[in-house]
Amino acid sequence: MMYKGTRVRVMRLTEMIEAKVEEARRVCGEDERSDECKVAWDEVEEVSQAKADLRLKIRYLSNDPLHHYCVQNPESDECQIHED
Repeated sequence: MMYKGTRVRVMRLTEMIEAKVEEARRVCGEDERSDECKVAWDEVEEVSQAKADLRLKIRYLSNDPLHHYCVQNPESDECQIHED
């Protein structure tokens, strides 16, 4: 089970990763050893880690990160339930 707000967050992180990879490739196309290139790939790693952390929370805690909020706000748009 995943709440709509969590599903949206996962999709946004996926989109951010794709955009950061494109940016890193563009920046590094000129000079793969530049500081700008290193920073660009660091940003890809940070967003990728955020997505991995979120997936671990969902999988191993068996609890969507929005669970506590949604218990108190079940009518909220973010709290619609999606079964995976």
